[in-house]
Amino acid sequence: MIGATEALQSLTPKAEWVLRGDVLEWHSADITQPTQSEIDAEVTRLQAEYDSQEYARNRKAEYDQLNQFEMQFNDDRDGTTTWVDAINEIKGRHPK
Repeated sequence: MIGATEALQSLTPKAEWVLRGDVLEWHSADITQPTQSEIDAEVTRLQAEYDSQEYARNRKAEYDQLNQFEMQFNDDRDGTTTWVDAINEIKGRHPK
């Protein structure tokens, strides 16, 4: 879950601040502090961006479990398509 900390880091990466609960202590006089509505909008944007990549995270988790180099080698040696079939199956379970 994306929160105010991630939003503040995204909006003002060079600013110095401390967030204690819901209280923001701003320590950067030369950088304008974002308003609460700007922070809320950035939280929404970042969460939507994160959510839109769920399929990619799910695919990667399954790809990492495959021994892909060995599968490709065996397919080349044996004239099979087990690697391509496995990749297509994963993509089918986690479409874009």
